[in-house]
Parts: sequence; structure tokens; C-alpha cells
Amino acid sequence: MKKTMIAGTIGLMFAMAHGSALAAPPADWGKVEAKEITLLYPGVSPMEWILGDLRIDKARHGGGRAFKKGDACSDCHADETAEMGRKIVTGEKLEPKPVAGKDGSVPVKVQAAHDGETLYLRFSWKQPAAWAGDKMDDKNPVKVAFMLDAGKVDMAERSGCWASCHADSRTMPEGKDDKKKYIKDGNLSGGVFYDLVQWRSGENKGFDGHVADSRVPEGGSALTSAEGKLDGDTWTVTFARKFAGGEGDVKLEAGKTYGFGFAIHDNHTAGRYHYVSLGYKLGIDAKADVTAAKQ
Repeated sequence: MKKTMIAGTIGLMFAMAHGSALAAPPADWGKVEAKEITLLYPGVSPMEWILGDLRIDKARHGGGRAFKKGDACSDCHADETAEMGRKIVTGEKLEPKPVAGKDGSVPVKVQAAHDGETLYLRFSWKQPAAWAGDKMDDKNPVKVAFMLDAGKVDMAERSGCWASCHADSRTMPEGKDDKKKYIKDGNLSGGVFYDLVQWRSGENKGFDGHVADSRVPEGGSALTSAEGKLDGDTWTVTFARKFAGGEGDVKLEAGKTYGFGFAIHDNHTAGRYHYVSLGYKLGIDAKADVTAAKQ
């Protein structure tokens, strides 16, 4: 009996130290408003192309001038992401190696809530059609990640995650194998970074990292739990993240909004071969594209 109690106490202390025992998402997610956001296959569309400074297949991004003047990607493309994804995945544009059988887009339901100390994010989507592709990540059939920005990353509020996507990054046609995602002039100590959180299906665990001058998958302390499951043909992944963390964690506060973008890797893919959202706003008790209201 004593051994059982001791073991249970040690287990509880371990769980509390890692936060998982403290995560208590809404009992009924059906009562939390869901925002449908369509993710698209981006192909070769690095930030340099978005800005109009790089030609791909002899074509320049026509919206580069508008973007530089302050327009957000979603201002022009929010209603056409599915069609954009179709054109890219088939090689009609921005993809030198068309991906046969891969869906060009994935609609995802996003829900958010909080309890005053912890943010809960829930992503639900139907598994994309199976397709024949190389297993770039043997361990994980599916990965889900989201990024947060507190207004310090240049252009993040207009482009979502794209400020970390560059033409010289690995898996890009002209990329370097050792070049991870990064932010131009990124500086962790100076607060110029994306907060990066990810769940990996094969490993069935969450990772709390950041992207500054390089992508660092771990080191943060705000993430308390990350859980996912496939029910029939529907994936559901839920994150619990404390408002305050440590180095590489964006501090969240009620009444404020944050830059928000997310991505899904399916079929063991890695690098740019994912589905990604445009840039959106996440609000904590504040009006935004996705609003986390206190439960």
C-alpha cells in the first residue's frame, strides 16, 4: 500500500512538473465556436517570392507590391486557398515536382478557449487522400504545428508563418541541407522570434520550441500537454499552453491579439511538403480571426 502511494505521489509530482496534470480543456468542445480555415499546399513559395524579389519559373508574385505596402496575404487570398493549393500541387505553378494524388488543400476546424491561465487550441480535420510519396519522416505519419508572434517579427502579422520560410532553406530547390527555418534578423534575447509548438503522431508527444535565427524544436516551458487521435477518418489534436512560459515562449494576456499560423504534415512528409495556413490573428478575450474566450 505504501509503495503504491509513494509511486502515485512521484507520478503526480512528475506530471505536475511537466504540466500535463494541470491541463483541463473545456468539457464540451461542442459549445466552443469553430473557425474553418483552409490550409494549402505551398510548393516553392518562400518569403523572397512573396515579396516579389524572386522569380520562380520566370514568374514574379503579382501581389508583392501590395504586400510591401501593408496588405496581408489573407486580404487577397482567403477565399481562394483551395484553388491555389490545387494549382501548386499539380505543378501548374510554384512546384517543379508535382505531387501525384496529394490533395492541394485541407479544411481545418480551429477552436480556442482559456481558463485565465492556460490557452487551449483544438484542430480537427479529415485525413487527406492517401498518395504515394517518400517517407521523409519515418517516425511520424502526421505532425501538427502552430506559431505565435507578439508583434516583433517583421511581416508576420501579414504573412503568418511565411517570415520563417526562405529560398535557401532545406527542401527548397536551391536550399542547403543544413539550413533550417529562420527569421531574418531573428533574435531570441531581443524578442524577435516565433513561438513554435508541435505535436507528432508517431512519437505521440508535444514539442515546445521557437524560431529565431534558426529553428529550435525544444526548450520552451509553456506547453503543458499535446494530444491527438484519429477517429475514423477525422484527426483531432488538442494543445494546452500556459499564458506565461520561459525563453522562446510568447507571453499571452487577456484583451490582446497575436499573430497566428499553423501547418499540418501528412503522409510522413517534412519540410515544405506540408499544408500551411495564411496569417491570422488569435485573440485572448479579444475580437480576432480565432478568439479564445474564458470558459
